Amino acid sequence: MQPPSSRLRSIAVASGKGGVGKTNVSVNLAVALARMGRRVMLFDADLGLANADLLLGLRPTKTLHDLVEGRVEGLEEVLVQGPQGMQLVPSASGIASMANLSPAEHAGLIRAFSSYRQPLDVLIVDTSAGVQESVTAFCKAVQEVVVVVCDEPASLTDAYALIKVLHQDHGLRRFRMVCNMLSSPEAGRRLVRKLSTVCAQYLPEVMLEASGIIPLDDNLRRAVQRRGPVVDLYPGSPSGRAFTELATRVDRWPIAETDLGGIGFFVERMLQSA
Repeated sequence: MQPPSSRLRSIAVASGKGGVGKTNVSVNLAVALARMGRRVMLFDADLGLANADLLLGLRPTKTLHDLVEGRVEGLEEVLVQGPQGMQLVPSASGIASMANLSPAEHAGLIRAFSSYRQPLDVLIVDTSAGVQESVTAFCKAVQEVVVVVCDEPASLTDAYALIKVLHQDHGLRRFRMVCNMLSSPEAGRRLVRKLSTVCAQYLPEVMLEASGIIPLDDNLRRAVQRRGPVVDLYPGSPSGRAFTELATRVDRWPIAETDLGGIGFFVERMLQSA
């Protein structure tokens, strides 16, 4: 166990398309960091199609929908403790209105986060797939954007489209790349080379860093069926070890001296995006 950081590390996990295992990456990264002694909050920001609670084996009684509708007053009332002590901010699944929040409702979410006063080391935001407005807002509000891809042409094409939009329309320059469900390390390296080559040619100002390769692993499928993170249920499996290595790498990413301590940094960026 390592000593906690003095400043909040905020990370958005995004993908150009669905079906690449983005939420699995978010969930297992959160639990792996918590296992290292970090105080971790996972914000399920896939508004309307949330499922992080299922992958964690949790049954929230309240969600962000209750917060938006005014049935609860603060973020603490919807938080659910997960494996290794990490905390989940659950969103609502199958409620269309959550994917189309009004400016006033969006401001209410910002207020809810700004009122949270407990110490926190890492905030992971599991965004929706694609390039809709909520995704760009969350990506602009964090320090690091992790783009999840798998070995499919559509995944690579849509990941490039996401990076292009975030760079050209919103000024983001640095992205971390996680290759998920890969048949071999070489397949992951090949995927990294493809996306890096395209970005270097058409988006020369973009800095794309390969941050992890998660192997295709039957234990990951078993963990999903058991409704638990693979780093908790099968920590010694190939995917469990890969997520632990990813968490170790993430924990070493530098935090700029200009970044404020606590969740106030994330809230300030959200206010700028609203």
